[in-house]
Amino acid sequence: MLRIGGTRLKTSALGTKTNLGRFVRPVAAAAASTTVTTRGLSCTGRALDAQGSPETQNSGSSKGPSRGSSSSVAVLLSALVASGLTFAGTKYYLDNNNTNTTSNNPAGQSINHTWTTPKYGGLAEFQQAYPELLEILGQDRVSTDKEDLERHGFNEWTPATIAVSGSTPIAIVYPTSTEEVSRIAKICHKYRLPMIGFSGGSSIEGNFSAPRGGICFDFNLMNKIIEVRPDDMDATVQPAVGWVELNRWLKSHDINLFFGVDPAPIAKIGGMVSTSCSGTNCVKYGPMRDHVVNMTVVLADGSIIKTRQRPRKSSAGYNLNHLFCGSEGTLGLITEITIKLQVAPENTKVAICPFPSVKNATDTAIQIIRAGVPLHCVELMDDVQMWAVNNSGYTSRKWSEEPTLFFKFSGTERGIQEQIEKAQEIAKKNDGTKFEFARDEKEGEQLWSARKEALWSSMALGPKNGKVYTTDVAVPMSKLAELILATKEDIKNSGVAYGSAIGHVGDGNFHATLIYNDTPEEEAAAKQVAKNVVYRGLQLDGTCSGEHGVGISKIDYLVSELGPDTIDLMHTIKLALDPYELLNPGKLFTKEAIETGRQRVLDGTSREYYPFPPKDNETNAATSTPETK
Repeated sequence: MLRIGGTRLKTSALGTKTNLGRFVRPVAAAAASTTVTTRGLSCTGRALDAQGSPETQNSGSSKGPSRGSSSSVAVLLSALVASGLTFAGTKYYLDNNNTNTTSNNPAGQSINHTWTTPKYGGLAEFQQAYPELLEILGQDRVSTDKEDLERHGFNEWTPATIAVSGSTPIAIVYPTSTEEVSRIAKICHKYRLPMIGFSGGSSIEGNFSAPRGGICFDFNLMNKIIEVRPDDMDATVQPAVGWVELNRWLKSHDINLFFGVDPAPIAKIGGMVSTSCSGTNCVKYGPMRDHVVNMTVVLADGSIIKTRQRPRKSSAGYNLNHLFCGSEGTLGLITEITIKLQVAPENTKVAICPFPSVKNATDTAIQIIRAGVPLHCVELMDDVQMWAVNNSGYTSRKWSEEPTLFFKFSGTERGIQEQIEKAQEIAKKNDGTKFEFARDEKEGEQLWSARKEALWSSMALGPKNGKVYTTDVAVPMSKLAELILATKEDIKNSGVAYGSAIGHVGDGNFHATLIYNDTPEEEAAAKQVAKNVVYRGLQLDGTCSGEHGVGISKIDYLVSELGPDTIDLMHTIKLALDPYELLNPGKLFTKEAIETGRQRVLDGTSREYYPFPPKDNETNAATSTPETK
């Protein structure tokens, strides 16, 4: 039952700048040379030793939501302690990834870590597990229907589809509770069947695909709002509750609170946690990881843990919320989430402002934020995407087809007016042509829907039987215009039907959407443009994914971004929790990707990851960019 209850400092005092633009404090830099032996003290050996026969595994108890098996928790804690010892190894890679590895301790040997190829159960093992699954779920909640399997393996808008089409699970299960998830996980663990979580199916990078087969856990029957506590400003939900549905429910019950993270409207909270997504509200409310109070998680062996209690602040132990948030289902299956709620704004006002160039628009956004204006949202849509808005039917009037900032202001009427006046003043200095305001609430909703539905409007306006390739990266805000301009020139010269740029400009997150005809030539061109986006983003001190996650599509890029030793560290933690690597295998990192990345470091060619070499004395600068819109 539901109860309502800017300038980079270069002084040595600050730190030493590494080849990838990161800083290491002098103390850490001095200590790095003395930690060669301690870096090898990881718990990897213990985790691998745990890979005995199924009979020797302690599957733990599922009695009670806050306890897992003592062995699983002990291994986790050991891994995290070891992580502290191995972290200096990560620094070693960052300092040396652009050298010829003349060190006495070359990269690739700094962490005593072994990658193996896991063995998974297949159809024969599933046939053995099937009667046990039926005993828990009945026939109605276990599916092997071909269409169901394909729908749970990939979707039409993920670029990973190109590489893994046909990577479907063996079966789909539909649990309704944490206890059922735990019992199913124990069966999968027994027969070595991979486990993949699925909620909204909206992910972009192949996050829920099943390249190793296995069992897909469809959480759509776990869609309950368990409890809302207005005085505590939090809510506990199951993973298939959508953020849109939660906010609609809060509004219908006259609770002046809302959930502030707003990715695609079809996204579910379980998937949002798994990818640590963001949305248009991020500039004011922050990404998903900042909104998680606690989680109930089922581990690979069926153990059930709770990450923490419910106070807003706690310094008790490791921050397990941040460990599981963004792990893309590779560490556990999230079955309940307690999330923070925010006070619903008293008033909102939506406006747009066109600019003569992307640079003018991004400069405006940065200057408004630095002026202390508490924007609710600020989004960038380029000229191509504005054309799509005008032709998609989402709004009742036409808008200028130029690079355009979308603003949402919120607060008291007086506060909103002050925000608007300051924003207009700054926009005018950057040649913003004219602020245009939504005439009423309905038009404001239409206009914001045009932004939220940008991917689908682009797909609808593409060529008949066309395909879509989309990617996202995030860079420091000051580098965003440079990246977008270079990407637009790439698109122009690529031969794809068309492409657009959309940015969460308030936090440097940029999405490229490429629409192309279904031909080998245009597909290859789209892939190359997307690849260039990521490499340029990394070169500009950015990340390969701001909010979509790594999934399958960006495994190689993650090695480029973080280095082999950091991936080794992640894999060490993975093995501590999931020694058989049953949870969402083939995501985030693979043995093949790490071996390729490590070899590039060892042979001194790691910079070949970046096809756009930086100019002399400009380590983090991309190539010059054209002056276009």
